[in-house]
Amino acid sequence: MTETLIDTLHEADVALSVEAGELRDHPAVETLGFLSEISDQPPAFTLAAAATVAGLLTRQSRLAEGGARALASLWLATQIKGRIKSAVVRTRPHKLLEEGHYETGVNGPDEHDYNSFPSGHTADAVAAARAMGRVAPHAQGPLLAAAGIVGLVQVPRAKHHLTDVVAGALVGLVAEAAVDAVFEAVRARPRLRVALRQDED
Repeated sequence: MTETLIDTLHEADVALSVEAGELRDHPAVETLGFLSEISDQPPAFTLAAAATVAGLLTRQSRLAEGGARALASLWLATQIKGRIKSAVVRTRPHKLLEEGHYETGVNGPDEHDYNSFPSGHTADAVAAARAMGRVAPHAQGPLLAAAGIVGLVQVPRAKHHLTDVVAGALVGLVAEAAVDAVFEAVRARPRLRVALRQDED
């Protein structure tokens, strides 16, 4: 029963990729796809680093912290998704559409065309959005909405299957949550020292 359900979902996922991928040359998809490249590793890391430096130079602590959080979250998300991509084989939709070839499994070719799972663009976008949202709560909604668009457009772009996008979002959330835990632990240490001193007095 479980295997049948998984197979059905997998087939539906691939079928959606084939249908949505037919839109990959549509101007709207191409435009959104171009804009989504901001979440690729080089520009994402550059923007996070720039925000950190700008915050430090202008003494805007929230900007500096947001940039640092984003930088750390992006790094961890990249490490996690990189390890998964190396272990999991899944053909990218564009290869399926152009060559009619599809395979999935583990310990196969560690190459770009077979590294569809999970979506790195989505992982980075979600990780950065959550990180910046920690210091700018009012912007959390719009940031996550933008991250969602970055992820979802990868399907009609024929870059990723929908489940790749969902998995990428989970990677981003996990990475940012881990980084947030570290930041909060560091922030709590001075408060703990003060509390201990007060108890001693």
